[in-house]
Amino acid sequence: MADRDTLPLPLEVRDRLAELELELSEGDITQKGYEKKRSKLIGAFLPKAPGKGMDPSVPHERRTPVTPGSSSRYHRRRSSGSRDERYRSDVHTEAVQAALAKQKERGKMAVPMPSKRRSLVVQSSMDAYTPPGEEHIGHQDTSSGSEEEGSMQGEGTPTSSQGSINMENWISRAIHGSTTSSTTSSSSTQSGGSGAASRLADVMGQTHLGKSENHSTPPDVTSYTTDSIQVERPQGSTTASRATPKYGNAELMETGDGVPVGGRVSAKIQQLVNTLKRPKRPPLREFFVDDFEELLEVQQPDPNQPKAEGAQMLAMRGEQLGVVTNWPPSLEAALQRWGTISPKAPCLTTMDTNGKPLYILTYGKLWVRSMKVAYNILHKLGSKQEPMVRPGDRVALVFPNNDPAAFMVAFYGCLLAELVPVPIEVPLTRKDAGSQQIGFLLGSCGVTVALTSDACHKGLPKSTTGEIPQFKGWPKLLWFVTESKHLSKPPRDWFPHIKDANNDTAYIEYKTCKDGSVLGVTVMRLALLTHCQALTQSCGYTEAETIVNVLDFKKDVGLWHGILTSVMNMMHVISIPYSLMKVNPLSWIQKVCQYKAKVACVKSRDMHWALVAHKDQRDINLSSLRMLVVADGSNPWSISSCDAFLNVFQSKGLKPEVICPCASSPEALTVAIRRPTDDSNQPPGRGVLSMQGLSHGVIRVDSEEKLSVLTLQDVGTAMPGALMCVVKPDGVPQLCKTDEIGELCVCSVATGTSYYGLSGMTKNTFEVFPMNSVGAPISEYPFTRTGLLGFVGPGGLCFIAGKMDGLMVVGGRRHNADDIVATALAVEPMKFVYRGRIAVFSITVLHDERIVVVAEQRPDSTEEDSFQWMSRVLQAIDGIHQVGVYCLALVPSNTLPKTPLGGIHLSESKQLFLEGSLHPCNVLMCPHTCVTNLPKPRQKQPEIGPASVMVGNLVSGKRIAQASGRDLGQMEDNDQFLFLSEVLQWRAQTTPDHVLYTLLNSRGTIASSLSCVQLHKRAEKIATMLAERGHLQDGDHVALVYPPGIDLIAAFYGCLYAGCVPITVRPPHPQNIATTLPTVKMIVEVSRSACMMTTAVICKLLRSKEASAAVDVRTWPPVLDTDDLPKKKPPLLYKPSNPDTLAYLDFSVSTTGMLAGVKMSHTATSAFCRSIKLQCELYPSREVAICLDPYCGLGFVIWCLCSVYSGHQSILIPPSELEVNPALWLLAVSQYKVRDTFCSYSVMELCTKGLGLQTESLKSRGLDLSRVRTCVVVAEERPRIALTQSFSKLFKDLGLHPRAVSTSFGCRVNLAICLQGTSGPDPTTVYVDMRALRHDRVRLVERGSPHSLPLMESGKILPGVRIIIANPETKGPLGDSHLGEIWVCSGHNASGYFTVYGDEALQSDHFNSRLSFGDTQTIWARTGYLGFLRRTELTDASGERHDALYVVGALDEAMELRGMRYHPIDIETSVIRTHKSITECAVFTWTNLLVVVVELDGSEQEALDLVPLVTNVVLEEHYLIVGVVVVVDIGVIPINSRGEKQRMHLRDGFLADQLDPIYVAYNM
Repeated sequence: MADRDTLPLPLEVRDRLAELELELSEGDITQKGYEKKRSKLIGAFLPKAPGKGMDPSVPHERRTPVTPGSSSRYHRRRSSGSRDERYRSDVHTEAVQAALAKQKERGKMAVPMPSKRRSLVVQSSMDAYTPPGEEHIGHQDTSSGSEEEGSMQGEGTPTSSQGSINMENWISRAIHGSTTSSTTSSSSTQSGGSGAASRLADVMGQTHLGKSENHSTPPDVTSYTTDSIQVERPQGSTTASRATPKYGNAELMETGDGVPVGGRVSAKIQQLVNTLKRPKRPPLREFFVDDFEELLEVQQPDPNQPKAEGAQMLAMRGEQLGVVTNWPPSLEAALQRWGTISPKAPCLTTMDTNGKPLYILTYGKLWVRSMKVAYNILHKLGSKQEPMVRPGDRVALVFPNNDPAAFMVAFYGCLLAELVPVPIEVPLTRKDAGSQQIGFLLGSCGVTVALTSDACHKGLPKSTTGEIPQFKGWPKLLWFVTESKHLSKPPRDWFPHIKDANNDTAYIEYKTCKDGSVLGVTVMRLALLTHCQALTQSCGYTEAETIVNVLDFKKDVGLWHGILTSVMNMMHVISIPYSLMKVNPLSWIQKVCQYKAKVACVKSRDMHWALVAHKDQRDINLSSLRMLVVADGSNPWSISSCDAFLNVFQSKGLKPEVICPCASSPEALTVAIRRPTDDSNQPPGRGVLSMQGLSHGVIRVDSEEKLSVLTLQDVGTAMPGALMCVVKPDGVPQLCKTDEIGELCVCSVATGTSYYGLSGMTKNTFEVFPMNSVGAPISEYPFTRTGLLGFVGPGGLCFIAGKMDGLMVVGGRRHNADDIVATALAVEPMKFVYRGRIAVFSITVLHDERIVVVAEQRPDSTEEDSFQWMSRVLQAIDGIHQVGVYCLALVPSNTLPKTPLGGIHLSESKQLFLEGSLHPCNVLMCPHTCVTNLPKPRQKQPEIGPASVMVGNLVSGKRIAQASGRDLGQMEDNDQFLFLSEVLQWRAQTTPDHVLYTLLNSRGTIASSLSCVQLHKRAEKIATMLAERGHLQDGDHVALVYPPGIDLIAAFYGCLYAGCVPITVRPPHPQNIATTLPTVKMIVEVSRSACMMTTAVICKLLRSKEASAAVDVRTWPPVLDTDDLPKKKPPLLYKPSNPDTLAYLDFSVSTTGMLAGVKMSHTATSAFCRSIKLQCELYPSREVAICLDPYCGLGFVIWCLCSVYSGHQSILIPPSELEVNPALWLLAVSQYKVRDTFCSYSVMELCTKGLGLQTESLKSRGLDLSRVRTCVVVAEERPRIALTQSFSKLFKDLGLHPRAVSTSFGCRVNLAICLQGTSGPDPTTVYVDMRALRHDRVRLVERGSPHSLPLMESGKILPGVRIIIANPETKGPLGDSHLGEIWVCSGHNASGYFTVYGDEALQSDHFNSRLSFGDTQTIWARTGYLGFLRRTELTDASGERHDALYVVGALDEAMELRGMRYHPIDIETSVIRTHKSITECAVFTWTNLLVVVVELDGSEQEALDLVPLVTNVVLEEHYLIVGVVVVVDIGVIPINSRGEKQRMHLRDGFLADQLDPIYVAYNM
């Protein structure tokens, strides 16, 4: 101890320094002011300029040599009264600073800061602010605190007067290394991204279209327009009114491909990409990946890792438990002895919150009152015949922390009545953290009575009737108040039965496990007595000693010393309540002085608080203390509190040998305690151990690597009468070697005996037989596992390195939660963590534990502070523990769930984190650095020649995947016509009055209808109009801009009659002209329309002010209004001659945002109608209900063409009418007794969501769907099986047959390939292995097996259609166990793309492809969709086995990541399931990063909860690391008219910074 004062400071300087520290901690002066004053104060005492040999990387003022014993650090420390400094080890702080400095040399980690909406920032910082004086003190042990003096504002951390910095500068600095600092706020998302389309198009060209050689796409003509869509958000008065984004001023940056990109988002992503390019962890090992089983990388043990080399340890025996003659035979006997011999002797003094003695309980009163309690419980509850409690029953003790006297009376009352007390915490509200679990414990112990004090009973929450409600999860309890005035006196002849201590249960102590469950440890009467004797012997207790107790008297060390052993020895306990410590942290020291106490029981935090507050005290004298029991002395970080305390109070009479750390656990009671010796020459044991070694479970005394060490103090030797050994923490309890860390086990009478009611767990914990190396047990008696990890050092001294509960095994290495907490706290000299409240736990993701750190941030911290703190914590933990943090979350102060004494409730915090209700205000995920066990990326095999493929398929018995629909069969009378216009004329002559079309309005009544002749006449007039007013030639293109209805149909046939080529265009939306009109304009221009036809209403809309704001209205072609038709007939109808000429153009925006028009010839159109007629058995006598958009694909054909061709009546229901009346479609189907109906997914979704709760009322209105034979969803995507199934289930009660619901499939090259007809077999569903699918393999599995994905057949292949599955890269045919591109050959294929850019190569490939081997003659069209064929067990109409086509997804949309093919919908489905607030999700990739966009239905505070959940689920289910998580408002993900997500649009909007996201998280 001699070297303690290498830097002697006069007392007044020390006092002044302490005052400064207090001022700073309370915020009275700034950090700068503090440093200035401090350096002034100690400047004179600092050693002069350092020698040459010092490390230049250490900042100047740190150069005083700091050894664990030097005193300078205690005075340089700036500690604060509101901080918990138990874990503060200065050695550790030095190490952290050094680790950070080392990271800095390596180059700063550029961490992209998340973008956050401003409302989120303002709100999170002020929400949970507690005024400073409220809760003056840090808390219990799952959280912990520390701080540091030297501020780290060196170079590299920009500071600015506003305390926050502009994002662009920040990024460019991170990338280009410039060092400007700027003062605009980084927290809002306003800085612009340039929306210049050209620049975006460049990126698109490089990234998205980069793979166009395998499956080319038509050009994209619909990227976001440069004027971004601004959504005004109501803003609170707190935020400044927001400037509208200016696109076009963002800095230009290089993307990964060397393409300049505008926009902040792109910059951040780029930064993320650059950071990730830096190799961080050891690369994954190479190994062979079987086709299907993607093995997760198993962490191979490092051959160089340290291994234990010592001999096998021997069990250590404590000294003999001395049998003292006058030790009482039981604790009750002791109470009786003192209560009768010396009734006036003080037993317990309680304090009020001013530190004045409130009450003195004498041994006489304790004896009398506990007898009274015993008598009343046994005789006054229930009736004489049926008492409520009998000896041996368990009762709950519910007493507040400031009333130890009432607790003591009740506890001894129970012992005298031979009942088993179960002390628990006072439930404050109905949903305290962990309170439910306590309830389960009470229930399992069969507790029916709760003893409590008067004050406590009054304070419990009451219902309106005044009774105490049943707490959640609690059994029904009778509350019994133990105050004497409420009890009747026992009769003179009644006396409690006092027997010697036996094996009955004395009491049950509760213990909270790692997972939050609560167990009850039973302690027998004999163990209770033996434990008191062992403590008396090891602590040297004598009669009438005074002991000050600051600990919780209901359990653990506080109970054992302050309630039990004290009574055995007739000692006087001064009890200091927690509430007094909050107000006056010095109170315990004052009581030690005042009562000249010999012993004090404290925790490290009590010592720390005393250090902070001792400056005003002149007359402190601690020379009376002979023993200071440090209850959490086994905590690795208590050593610095003990050192610091001794350092300051040695001058006040504290002797070094007085400090006695002890180790205890609920199962083994006191495990070890340092004995108070009189010999001050024997220094206590110290171990300076290498963290690296500890993580491998071995003890290595500190290597030259000074950074990562753990300094431990000994906790003395084993208890008297006990045998102690150390066993391996998992598996068989085998003895450890001498240099190995293991779990301490104790064999002694004085331990717990069981977990109440849990025999299995009891066996594993209380009945352990440790084995030696040959497998023989070392003792015939069972040992108890203590739950403490450590080792026995030289001289039998115990060292504890951690708890089993805090153990986290990451990648095969062990880390202790407490150690990581300490490292995180040592990082921040800037006082960032609120009162040191940090929780560290691990969660299991992808078969390994991942570390999560959650900290409460101070109310006044800025975004910049928090971000800087987070990145430095990551670096420190990485430097010291060599382990990555998976998730770092910051929450507002005071929001983590608390334990009764104010510590962090760890398991509840973890629970909140996992269910997404922690509501953090900042999150940083680092999956890229932590997750090293992903499967190896798939290597593409070198191409195999065609011959080997064919031979391979033959050998493995696989057939080539091909299938076809039935033949088109014989011609019927209307099939002789080659042109639809001729069919219409023929119908107008033969069946003039047959109604073809009926249009319904939103009330379900007929708005208008058309018979054959009406349609014919109307079409003639339109043809006249086109010729006269439009002056159009044959073959001119005409855009039809109509709402869904009959006008559209008439206009279409009018064009055919005039020899023009119609293009149907969805009209602009009157409420949203700005976004919908440009698309109309684009289609009109791209299709080269010579004129437009529309209704009068839309005519007006096209010329409105809003329209001219959105597009240049002067460049519209002539617009004809068909509401005003000429009266006369045309001179002559156009007679088409060549059936291969164009009939119409079909334009559609694909999901990837490509606008593609395809050419449909007259031949194809007739073949198409004929195919549908056969498949659906359509005849003039049939009625079909249609509820879908009639603008492209199969929807248009069914709406406009089929009725004319087949003669059936179409009941038309515009989908927009369903928004007014969701039941319209189904009511019409029921009312017209329709057998076949067609709809879109959006219609089906609207019905499912809108009518979910109305099925009963619809039934009563007579809705009956039992006649429906086919209900087909018209789609161009993988069937949405969840939606079709919920629709079927929902309307099953209304008679809908589940087999009736099916889907169709079409694409650009062929508008309908499959369509469920009337006579084919039911649609089938298969389950495929999603992992195999990523490798383009199809492997069927059972329903419900892991990684299974249900796929529904997309309807039956249409007549006249042939399908083959081909490899999209090699164009070779595939076997049916492979996923490949669907190729189609059919009479109704489109004849090519119609585009402005005539890229012939691009088109010919799509429409005229040949296989590279096999059948090389047939000409196929490539659909651009991946799928597979399966031959089913079913037979079709012709008796053949039926081939089913399963569509998996569009090739354009498929994402290639890690060499595997992923379909966005699969990832999106997983994400949507993770949290109730995620309503929609879309994913896309950008420079190999996976970006996940989720729509949040909830408060913006939930946004950050989603980030870890999304990352977890994608890792677990898809083995992918999410790069960016974007949380947006509902409705931001763009959806096209078919209800498909437009992911590429979304991507463009994200990169151009046009989404106004709530939060963007960049995962590291």
